[in-house]
Amino acid sequence: MKKITFFLITAVLFADFSIFAQNDRDRVITTAVPFLLVAADARAAGMGDQGVATSPDVFSQQWNPAKYAFATRENGVAVTYTPYLSEIVNDIFLGSLNYFHKINDRSAMSASLRYFSLGNIETRETFEQFPNTVNPNDVTLDVSYALKLSETFSMAVAGRYLRSDLGLQDLEDLGAASTFGVDVAAFYEGEQLTLSNFDARWRLGANISNIGPKMKYDDAGQENFIPTNLKLGAGFDFIFDADNRLGTYVEFNKLLVPTPQDFDGDGDIDAEDDQEYNDIGSIEGIFKSFGDAPDGFSEELKEVTLALGAEYWYQDKFALRAGYFNESEEKGFRRFFSLGAGFAYESIVIDASYLFSTSSVPSPLEGTLRFGLSFNFGDSFTN
Repeated sequence: MKKITFFLITAVLFADFSIFAQNDRDRVITTAVPFLLVAADARAAGMGDQGVATSPDVFSQQWNPAKYAFATRENGVAVTYTPYLSEIVNDIFLGSLNYFHKINDRSAMSASLRYFSLGNIETRETFEQFPNTVNPNDVTLDVSYALKLSETFSMAVAGRYLRSDLGLQDLEDLGAASTFGVDVAAFYEGEQLTLSNFDARWRLGANISNIGPKMKYDDAGQENFIPTNLKLGAGFDFIFDADNRLGTYVEFNKLLVPTPQDFDGDGDIDAEDDQEYNDIGSIEGIFKSFGDAPDGFSEELKEVTLALGAEYWYQDKFALRAGYFNESEEKGFRRFFSLGAGFAYESIVIDASYLFSTSSVPSPLEGTLRFGLSFNFGDSFTN
């Protein structure tokens, strides 16, 4: 059977994740709905695609919903827009809508919607056949609740509905695949410290996201892992005076998805190995992911990505950002620098970022400007 659209879309979706492995040594982990791993907001994108331990903002839902308990305004709403493959097409994009509400000084609730459109794609079985135009897309809807367990520590749980409408088979709509995911997150924001020449503040964050069943795209019955992911990060703010503040951040990420491998030892990862891999359950796969790499601990380390970032604020009105993201050459080879800026006026914040790829693997976000617009309103809270 011909799954023309499905294969085209898969190539676009995973272009940034180097799925086209050439041999058993290239054990790149792939998942369904990989757009969930892409920074949807320009602030995080400007700091190397990280946000688990940065200061709270409206976009915290993707990175660490526990941060909402430390928000300083009662309400926030934000929209973002990220063009994809902008140098080739103009109708592929990632957009998001976010909202949070502080219930009281200790708790908050939030919701977000993310939508990834692959534009209009024409499908046909022969060149002479009249094309059928489809609009493949992915969408997720999240809700979360965050609670302060102490003056410096909070936790959150989030629920996520995932829907992926990608494929045609013999020009007939296969229907959408769907599943759900759960996040468990924690956040620490220390009290302001007074050091010799400046004040300072520590932040720590952790989030296990997208814990849930697999997705099934086609009638062959193959199920695909969703991108269950572990984020760990730390941040340190240099507060020089009332007008100048510099935040520095580091974040580590690991997919909690099993590593593809040669189960039968014949030297190739073939259909039989794929079948055994697909038989692994989603929860079982989380535990396997910590120790199943065929080359042992050294390969497990290669499955961890690193992001470094910095953010400078002047008078809480103007921000400059920079970041670097690194992934092993054998596990996807995403490597890039990013720059960003933010402008705040009363309750309005505008963010923008730009990515410079440093990898030989092309990035669909190369040369792309990302934008975000957020509004913070209502009563003020102090932490």
